[in-house]
Amino acid sequence: MSKELVFGHQKPDTDAIVAAKAFSYLQNEIGFDTEAVALGEANAETKFAFDHFGEELPRVIKTAANEVKSVMLVDHNEAPQSVSDIADVEVTHVVDHHRIADFATAGPVWYTARPVGCTSTIILDLFTENDIEVPAKLAGLMASAIISDTLLLKSPTTTDFDVNALETLAKIAGIDANSYGMDLLKAGTDLDSKSDLELVDGDAKTFELGGKTLRIGQVNTVDLDDVFARRDALVKTMQSEIDAKGYDIFLLLATNILNSDSKLLAVGEPKATVETAFGSKFAADDTMSLPGVVSRKKQVVPPLTDAFA
Repeated sequence: MSKELVFGHQKPDTDAIVAAKAFSYLQNEIGFDTEAVALGEANAETKFAFDHFGEELPRVIKTAANEVKSVMLVDHNEAPQSVSDIADVEVTHVVDHHRIADFATAGPVWYTARPVGCTSTIILDLFTENDIEVPAKLAGLMASAIISDTLLLKSPTTTDFDVNALETLAKIAGIDANSYGMDLLKAGTDLDSKSDLELVDGDAKTFELGGKTLRIGQVNTVDLDDVFARRDALVKTMQSEIDAKGYDIFLLLATNILNSDSKLLAVGEPKATVETAFGSKFAADDTMSLPGVVSRKKQVVPPLTDAFA
């Protein structure tokens, strides 16, 4: 059996890296030959989790076809979010909790997609279905992924499956989900150590909506003022990315993890369509308050999809 690589999306968050590690472990226990890798460097939050549980981060790859003939995808399915040469390898497995968009394969594929808050929640079920135990350190990482993706179960993407999965994994890992979870989330909000590009594009994804290319980034913080004190520099960086990558509009969602409110910064056009999506107007500084909005997947992309249709 030929070796396969397992990876999450570009600009990986905690779930993208942890899900790859967890699914690779599971597949190896089943009998496959796989290696978990990443499509970018881990962020501060992810590094905190791996340091806490004494685990090594996967190595970073730029291409896959030079190493393997087939791959397994976790936490994504869209080609623009995947490895650059995804068209040159066979996709054999997908485990994801996002929308399915423009996904096609030449042959049959094992595809598991569920509308839950985190890919690691799905993978825990796959462990159970295959009667395989989750090691304690891996359970801690999977718990970290759920905490990250659901903002400690506060995000509207959170389901009962995520709640139950976090409880199970925290027990295996021997952690208090609430106290550890706050430490984890705060570790990812150290904005002073991040460059302007890391802030706007560190957790950004590209979406093709209504013939327009939208780049949507998100940054978590404990104080929105810490983000917008750098507004001018962020705008300049976002415009540079638009010029270099050909986006029509770049949106940055800054989210306060303590009170679950967000503020949106927009560069590019059409801003009017974004206003339609959220039923609100941009201020003179191109920002828009979005109280109660914390989820890009559930509260940002769907209304934008409708507005740009």
